[in-house]
Amino acid sequence: MRLHGDGIKDITMDVPDLDETINGLNRRGGVVKVRNLSTLRTDWGGKLRTGGEVPTYGETVHTLLDLSDYDHNLPPGYQELDASAEPTGLLKFDHIVGNVEEGKMDPPWVNYYIKGMGFNQLISFDDKQISTEYSALRSKVVEYGGRRIIFPINEPALGLKKSQIQEYLDYYNSPGVQHIALLTDNIVKTVSELKRRGGVEFLYTPDSYYDDLEERVGHIGEDIEKLRELRILVDRDEHGYLLQIFTKPIGDRPTFFYEIIQRKGAQSFGGAGNFKALFKSIEEEQRKRGGNL
Repeated sequence: MRLHGDGIKDITMDVPDLDETINGLNRRGGVVKVRNLSTLRTDWGGKLRTGGEVPTYGETVHTLLDLSDYDHNLPPGYQELDASAEPTGLLKFDHIVGNVEEGKMDPPWVNYYIKGMGFNQLISFDDKQISTEYSALRSKVVEYGGRRIIFPINEPALGLKKSQIQEYLDYYNSPGVQHIALLTDNIVKTVSELKRRGGVEFLYTPDSYYDDLEERVGHIGEDIEKLRELRILVDRDEHGYLLQIFTKPIGDRPTFFYEIIQRKGAQSFGGAGNFKALFKSIEEEQRKRGGNL
């Protein structure tokens, strides 16, 4: 906590058969041997098996969780509370993004997931696609199980000033999880409710982004003025379009944040226009902090 501040330590993955998964990882030979295997038996006769600390970038780890003999909707030791808050429409994790040092994206980390863990490469972006006049990044996306698990991995690229990826690495003091994208089926409703409740601050997108929005992305079903009011971004690919917005960092360092995303057919993660808008918003936050842009 003192070294990194608020962040994500463990990205847990559910596996259908822990023994088979570990044997498969060992046969591939690209992953450090899984440690801390354990079995937890429950009062009702079920059991939960875990293989902990499959290492990845920085101090981040993956715990492998086998729930095949665990018939319960809560982890052991947890009790369900009568929560009075209404849901905001968030459904599940869409993707989890990691930041690594320059030159460390591929190899080794993209290769680690592909050759060591059986992932596939989904898409890549270079620093010409994701840049402003000040900063840039390179990114590759790996996925597993038909997009059930999606991990974009970013590295900083040379720019006129310090990129937001390098700032993350400097403040987090190592590679780590940059953000988690949460899927919703109605982003206007979700963001409106999060803003109404307070406590969540979103990055600002300038009005100029919306002036030619339909010319850039084509017809969409949402009211553009409502998107402008909420500062929601839009992008389109060959499969459809998506809507997304990013929070400000949640802790006292400019590191971990959340993304809210709605997919209307699109399978991408936001195109160059959205990345540029995001970068400009982050750069403005850096300027306000007096950061070394």
